[in-house]
Amino acid sequence: MKINLLRILVFVFAVFTLSIFLLSLNKVKVYDTQNLVGKNISSFELKSLDNEATINEESLKKNKYTLINFWASWCFPCRAEHKYLIKIKKNSKNLKILGINFKDKEKDAKKFLKEFQNPYYFLAKDYDGKTSINFGIYGIPESILIDENLMIIKKFIGPINNEDFNVIMKLTE
Repeated sequence: MKINLLRILVFVFAVFTLSIFLLSLNKVKVYDTQNLVGKNISSFELKSLDNEATINEESLKKNKYTLINFWASWCFPCRAEHKYLIKIKKNSKNLKILGINFKDKEKDAKKFLKEFQNPYYFLAKDYDGKTSINFGIYGIPESILIDENLMIIKKFIGPINNEDFNVIMKLTE
């Protein structure tokens, strides 16, 4: 009798464990942020890196398009993409770039922009990374292209390159 009860308990435990495993396979992955495309960005409020000014999602409605760029001075791929952000700023009439400085030191961020130029119309700070997480950011650089209705048009994971530059220019014509 004890052996049969033990077998039943082991069987029930195995079925339960297998069921949980199979159910977890169908869940949306935590870092799969492509499902954000077509949805609106979450509400946020960030302080400026330069002063006490703030920016929030409502502020972005003034722009036809906004590229929200998450970056840091210590990020080597951010340096590689920076020339394309400058190029976007110079070539786009309909797009503004919001820079969100991620887990960086203020003096290092300002030194970086002084050395490489500032492509951002507003430079915000996210020193603890909490706002970035709410945007679905899990590594930098990452950028999110939104329209004036705050809808996410495209997400760029990793440094923006020449191909991405062309896509951004075409989407924001």
